[in-house]
Amino acid sequence: MPQEDCVAASLRRNLSRRRSFRSGGGADRDDRGWTSLHIGARKGDLRQVKHLLDEGMDVNVPAWGPKSKGLTALHLAAQGGHLEIMDELLDRGANIDARTLGVCGWTPLHRAAKERKKEAVKFLIENGAFLPDDMNDSRFNPPLHYCTGLEWAYEEMKRYQRENMSAGEASYSSES
Repeated sequence: MPQEDCVAASLRRNLSRRRSFRSGGGADRDDRGWTSLHIGARKGDLRQVKHLLDEGMDVNVPAWGPKSKGLTALHLAAQGGHLEIMDELLDRGANIDARTLGVCGWTPLHRAAKERKKEAVKFLIENGAFLPDDMNDSRFNPPLHYCTGLEWAYEEMKRYQRENMSAGEASYSSES
């Protein structure tokens, strides 16, 4: 009998780890509130993302799980540094400045910065992600102490601006 108890306990653990899907808002969602688009973006599965968008899934569909209210596929692609996914989502109309709900109101740029995804940060900045001059700008929400990692995005933005200014000066001087 103890062996049967071990098997039953193991089966319960495996079932509890499995993500269950339920219907809601026209899209099946797992217990995190993620749709298959969120999952495809997080995994970096370009084929799945394209297929779902071709089938008519909303590119800005928000997740509604207890820890991911308002999270979009672009947030997850940025967090994982999946540039091709980010590019596809933006081409299909994803909101580059979509915010999660809660104290921070994180954007995809916040997520990429927190994970130190240098290329994703650069990609978002180059494509117009909002990053004001002052990190404590009330329109940006929130101050640095709420969103650790964001200071890194500012360093990256400044480096990007310096490179562009240097490149602009070099091309201008070569034309003279």
